[in-house]
Amino acid sequence: MAVSANPGSVGGRVRSVFRHGAFARYMAGEAVSMTGTWMQVMAQAWVMTSLTTSAAMMGLVNFTSGIPMLALSLVGGVAADRFDRRHILLVTQVAQICLAITLGWLVANDLIRVWHVLAVAFVLGISNSFEMPAATALVPELVPRSEVASAIAVERSVFHGTRLIGPALGGYVVARLGTASAFFLNACSFLALIVALMTIRPRGEYNFEEQKERRGGIRQGISYVRSDPPTLGMIALMAATTFFLFPVMAVMLPLYARNELQLGPDKMGWLMGVAALGSFTGSVGLLAVPQTKRRILMLGGVAMASAALASLGLARTFTVAAGSLIALTFGASMIIGLANTIVQERAPSPLRGRVSSVAGLSFFGLMPFASLGVTSVADIIGMRTAMLVSSGLFVLTGAAILSRTSHRPTPSETPAPSFR
Repeated sequence: MAVSANPGSVGGRVRSVFRHGAFARYMAGEAVSMTGTWMQVMAQAWVMTSLTTSAAMMGLVNFTSGIPMLALSLVGGVAADRFDRRHILLVTQVAQICLAITLGWLVANDLIRVWHVLAVAFVLGISNSFEMPAATALVPELVPRSEVASAIAVERSVFHGTRLIGPALGGYVVARLGTASAFFLNACSFLALIVALMTIRPRGEYNFEEQKERRGGIRQGISYVRSDPPTLGMIALMAATTFFLFPVMAVMLPLYARNELQLGPDKMGWLMGVAALGSFTGSVGLLAVPQTKRRILMLGGVAMASAALASLGLARTFTVAAGSLIALTFGASMIIGLANTIVQERAPSPLRGRVSSVAGLSFFGLMPFASLGVTSVADIIGMRTAMLVSSGLFVLTGAAILSRTSHRPTPSETPAPSFR
């Protein structure tokens, strides 16, 4: 039976990928869990803005979370290839429930201090070091190889779609029910993903050669990345996007909203939610991008994100800032989504966890240093000036990387054992 009249259309691709039960259940659990996570991100940002006015201190939270990820992500990639990825994800979800409850209790009892947030961020970084490569490598194995690009686009759409709901819902909860409620609700949201993971059957048996590759070390993943120019170029592009754009989008935005635009918690939540609109649209747009158009669209994404960041640096009203954020996050989402799709399509299944961990370092490994560096510069030269400088440097770096990146056909690969 045909999935749709036009299986090559965006709607046809979405319906096709959701026919796979394990993928559909995983996405449902992920949607609930990520909504709760974005609620907590908003609530934690609001707590931090009440504890400090320093952009560098906001960056320190990301730095503290990123250090264990820098140290352990490659170990997490090896674990994701050697052990059952479902079990790794189950353990990390339980850990994050405990962390959310801890922060909620501290906030509810008016005991929260900056060092508490830093301590929780550090432990969360350890958890994420194992969760990130396991989750990234799991999604492509829930669908046939021919639908990997569609599955990644849908997963990114769910991720960014929850950013539309989570921060705005978090702002509402903080304003109406108190800040601690957002942390407790996030703890409950992890249960949805835990249930989904428990319904996914263990992966099938691999042949001898694949088992041998899976028992290898991280050096195999690094060697593969170094030997494949398209993969290396895409990781470099993700690193540039992380360094120049994400400190603004993920770290300075709460202070920008509160101090530069003079917004309250509800409007801050709306601004963070509006920012997700661009990311969501960019992720959905990946479903309609043919392989032959990827390079030109990534170049367009670089130009759009750079111009939008400059506009944000000059904005004086909520409306202009919101429009700039939509364009900024749309461009960044298109760049990251296409680059990650290329990396995942090209990665051999036995090495996918390790390749994912190397690629993840371009964000999670670099983000702590980018956050601390850019925010420290912002404290010296001003937040708006820092945005303008980042805008100019990003367009130059992104264009240089794409001009040097070669393109080769995606290597063929025997399909990995599937989940049901």
